[in-house]
Order: sequence, then C-alpha cells, then structure tokens
Amino acid sequence: MKIEIVQLENIRSHIKSTVPLTHGFNCLVGGVGCGKSSVMYAVDFALFGDSIGRSFEYLLREGADSGKVTVQFTHNGSTYKLTRGLKRKGKSINQDFEQLKLYEDEKLVASMKTDAIAEQFKAITGLDKDLYREIVWFRQEHLKELLDAAPRDRQRRLDELFGLSDYEVAWSNIAQYQRDYDTEKRVYEKDPDVMGLEKLSNEYNRASEEFTFLEMDLENSIQKLAAAKRVLDEANAKLKQLEEKKLAVEELKRKEARLSANVANTSKTQASVAQQIKDKKTVIENLLKRQNSFDYQMKLCLSKLEQAGLLTNQPFEQLGTCLASFDDKISALRGEQEATSRNMQLDKKRAAELSQESKCPLCIQPLTGEYKTDLMHRIEHENVERENSINHLRLEVATLQKTKAIASEAYSNLQTCVTRSADLKTMLVDEENNLKKISNQLEEQQRLEIDQRSELEALQFEISKFDISELQVAKDKKEQAIKQYYAVESDLRTKENRKKDLAQRLDDTKERINLAQEKLERMEKIRKTVEILGAIRDAYRSIQPKLRSEFVKVLRNFVQQVLDSLVSGEPPMLNVVIDETYTPYVKSETGVDREVSNLSGGERTLLAFAYRLGLGQLIMQSRTGHGLSMLMLDEPTENLGSEDGSIERLAEAISRFKAIEQIIAVTHSEAFAAKADHVIILEKEGGVSKISIER
Repeated sequence: MKIEIVQLENIRSHIKSTVPLTHGFNCLVGGVGCGKSSVMYAVDFALFGDSIGRSFEYLLREGADSGKVTVQFTHNGSTYKLTRGLKRKGKSINQDFEQLKLYEDEKLVASMKTDAIAEQFKAITGLDKDLYREIVWFRQEHLKELLDAAPRDRQRRLDELFGLSDYEVAWSNIAQYQRDYDTEKRVYEKDPDVMGLEKLSNEYNRASEEFTFLEMDLENSIQKLAAAKRVLDEANAKLKQLEEKKLAVEELKRKEARLSANVANTSKTQASVAQQIKDKKTVIENLLKRQNSFDYQMKLCLSKLEQAGLLTNQPFEQLGTCLASFDDKISALRGEQEATSRNMQLDKKRAAELSQESKCPLCIQPLTGEYKTDLMHRIEHENVERENSINHLRLEVATLQKTKAIASEAYSNLQTCVTRSADLKTMLVDEENNLKKISNQLEEQQRLEIDQRSELEALQFEISKFDISELQVAKDKKEQAIKQYYAVESDLRTKENRKKDLAQRLDDTKERINLAQEKLERMEKIRKTVEILGAIRDAYRSIQPKLRSEFVKVLRNFVQQVLDSLVSGEPPMLNVVIDETYTPYVKSETGVDREVSNLSGGERTLLAFAYRLGLGQLIMQSRTGHGLSMLMLDEPTENLGSEDGSIERLAEAISRFKAIEQIIAVTHSEAFAAKADHVIILEKEGGVSKISIER
C-alpha cells in the first residue's frame, strides 16, 4: 500500500489542504502546532473511521459544522480513493455516512456502511485498525510503549498480534470441552435407564406379551360390538318405521280435523246460501210487484194522453212531438185573438171619429146622416161579433192549456215510469241470474258435503287401524339394544385405551432402551474424545512456546538488522538479545546484558524504533504473507540530539531502508527532513495551515 494524496477539509488547522506523497521517504516538516500531526490523525480517521479518544473533537476544526478527509492510495497496480466526513450536530460530532465512499479505479465499490468499508479495505491491504495502529503508525510518545510495558503484558500483546494467543484460547476452550464431556459422561453414568437397561428389557418383554393377549380379546369385543350394532340398527329401523307411521297418522288426524271443520263450514255455507236464495226470491217478488205498479201507472198515463187527443199507439218519442202541437195551436189562437182585438180597437176609433166628424175615416168623403148611422151600427155590430170571437178564442186557449197540462203531466209520468220500469226489468234480470248462481252454488255445496263426509269416513277408518302400543314396544326394544351396544362399546373403548396405553408404554420403553443404548455408545465416544482432546491440549500447550521461540529468533534478527542499518557500523554498536517475553536486552562488549532502562535516551529511541520496525515486518509476514510496505512516523526523533549527529544518522538510516516502499514522517527537525526524498513544508498563518513542496 502506498498513499499518493491526502486531502483535508476543516480538519484542525486545515481549512482546505492537499498533501501529495511519493514513493520512498516522505517528510512533513514544520513548527509546533502547524498541522503536521493532523495529517496523521486524518489518515487514520479516513482509513478506519474510529476516534482516538471519546469523540472527534480533536479532529474537526473549531467552529466548522462539517469536515472531510480523502486518502488516495495504490496497491497491487490499482488506485483507490477513500473518503470520510464529519458533521456537527448540537454539541456532538459524528461521522457523516453520506460522505463515506471507497472507489477502485474511479469505480464505487462500497459506501455509507463502516463494516463494508472495513471489510473491503482489509481485503485489499491486509490491515485492520489494531494492526495499523500497532505496527504501521508510530504515534508521538508511543514509540517506546512496548519497551516500557511489563514483560507479561508485552508477551500477551505480541502473542495476540502474532496469532499465538489463539493457541492459548484454543487450549482454554478445549479444556472447557473436556469439562463438558466429562460432565456429560458422569451424567450418563448416573442415568437410571443406562444402569437399569436389563430391567427395561424385561419390562418391555412382559408388556409385549400382555399387548398380544389384549389384541386377541379386542378382536372378540369388536365382533360383539358388530352384532350389537346390527340389533340396534334393526330396532332403530323398526322404531323409525313406526314413528313415521305415527307421524302419518297424526297427519291424518290433522287432516280429519280439517275435514270435520270443512264439513261444518260447508253446512254453514249451505244454510247461508239457502237464506240468500230465500232473500233473492223475496227481492224478485218485490221487484215484480213494483213492475206491476209501474205498468198500471203507465196505463193511466196513456189513458190521459188518449183523453187529450193523442194517439198512444205511436212510438214514445213521437208523443213528445204531439205535445209540441198544443203550443202551436195555442200560439195560433192567441194570434187570432190579438188580430181580432186590434181590429176591434180600430173600429172603435173609427166610430169615435164618425161620431165627431161626418167624414169617412177611409176616403175622407162627407157622410150623410143615415149612411153614417148605418155605418156606425155596422161597426158596432162587427165589434160585438169580434168581442164574442175573442171570448170564444180565450175559452179555447184555456181549454187547450188545461189539456196540454194534463197531457204533459201524463207524458212526464209516463216517461218516468218507462225509465223506472226499464231499470226494474234490468234489476229483475240481474236478480234472477244471481238467484240462479246461488242455486248452483247450493247444489255444489251439497255435493261437496257429500264428498267431504265420504273422505272423512275413509280417514277415520285408516286412523283406527294404527295401534299405539306397537310404538312403545319398539321404543323399549331400542332402549335395550342401545344399552347392550353401549355396554359392549364401553368395554371395547376400555380395551382400546388399554391397548393404546400399552402401545405407548412399549414405545416409551423401547425409546428408553434405544436412548440408553445410544447413551452407552455416546459414553464410549466421549471417553475416546476426552482422550483425543487431552492429546490436542498437550500439543497446543507444547507448540505455543516452540512457535514463540521461533518468532523471538526471527524478531531478534529483524531488530538487529534494522538497528545495524540505523547505526551503519558507527559506535556505539548495540548487540540485541530478546527473551521469551519479547523483552529486548543489549549485550555489552564484555558480555553483560543491559536492560533498556539503563540505556541512554538516544539508544533507547534507536532501539525502540528498530524493535517496532522489526516487529512490524515480522507481524506483517506472519499475518499477510508479505512485508511491511508503509510506515507512518510521528516525531521519531524523540530524545535524539543534533549535537551527536543521532538525528542525522536516524534520518540517513531511514532513507537507506529500502525494505519499506513508503515512509511518511512528521518532524520539526530540519536536519531530519534534509535526508528525505520528498519534503513538504507546513506553516501556519492566521490560524490556518499552509502547505508547500520543498522538493
């Protein structure tokens, strides 16, 4: 793995910074607080997402609501880019999972899930968080942590990194398996079925014999039940037949009651119809009497019309026309009377004029006395005749009016009688038709009564043939058959339940026998398993020290090689010895072992660096199959001085250390940075980190 670019947005003193890195020895140099270590912390956050402390307060820029880190790296010819973000919400700072993305050659391979990113990153590089922070990233003031640890703590910690603790865990886990198997074996040994297996077998044989006899007895009971069932079915059939007959008889009785009621109703209906016939005859008689009365009145009216001079043998409509002739005669007589009266008045006027003047009222000629007298006598005589004629005419008019009144009254009465007589005839015809219908109805009711009485006698005969005592006998037989059937069935159910219980007991006993045999077989397997587990535990117990001894030898060689390359043959030469707790010692030229605590500050720093570097190479080889390819150093010049040249020697040694493809160091020492292949200058202006490339 080799980091190419680190981009920081709102990370500590960095607002927006890009740190380019190359193959070989990279050095970030600057004063205190200019943002060098922030790059290291940002890379750790981008790769794994976990905070160093309890929160991300140490990472997000003060006053910023969000931050982002992007790390671009290469591995096995592929380019990867991993981004993570931070966001502030209230007083807390958390990851912004929407910014979490991993790209391979510009293709998104995982996003938004920490576990998925961690799994992909480990599959690519072989690194996880613990391994990275232990052997790749040498944090400031943590370089000598392993040297200063207690031997047992150091051994436990490195055994975990080398994977040797797995043997201890396996040894402990196998011990638990041994205890579990021993416990299971003791439980089996105390199991009553295992101890009493022979007793269980004898019990099973006795139950099997009893089961056989019970099956024979059960077959006999089944036959008895079948016979009882046949008897019960026959009794049921007989009872059902009689009950059906009883229902039929009850239906006949209900029909008898209905017929009796119908006969009574028919008798009542006949009486009612007979009364209706009698009433109709009375009505018809009354109508005939009224008809006779109207005929008599019509004769009287016709007689009056004949007396009035009308011909009664003509149609009734022409009689009205004849009555109208009376008005014509009266009008003619009155006209004649009026004309006569006018003439009489005219003559009276002439006579009056003659009496006053002797002139003719017509020709105005003078009249002589005698002629005038004759003329006046003649006029008076004519007036007397006219007066008699008028009186005669008045008498005729009065006579005609009286005759007309009598004739009109007779005609009106005749007209009324004709209308009423016609209505009476219609009513008489209707009543005679009704009488005929009622008479027919009476005859039908009489025939119906005869039929009903005949049917009633037949029903009563059928009812008399049913004997109710037969039904009671059938019920008694059915009750006896039921008692017998249920007695046999109860005995059968008892035997079946007994058989079921025996079968269950046989199954349970058989299962217990099988289980006891399985337990015996299991006990034998457990015994062999415990022996094998004991042998495996002994092997694990013996292999861990041997593997640790081999790791110690290789580690001593790795550390010595790194240390020799760091001092490059210049005194003082440090000869390293490492014991079984991974504790390093320095052997002096006189052969005396010197503990790390007795070394000078510079020697301890060089030894700690060589020790951690050797551990990293060995652990990576054992865990991934390849060596350490990247190293992150945060202020590695602790306790080294420029006066004795130890800083320059360390930097020179690191620059010559080609076993690691990329080394990224953070330092404030320009002398240390002078040996780097790629130097990045960090400065701080107005609280903001600025980055420049020196070479």
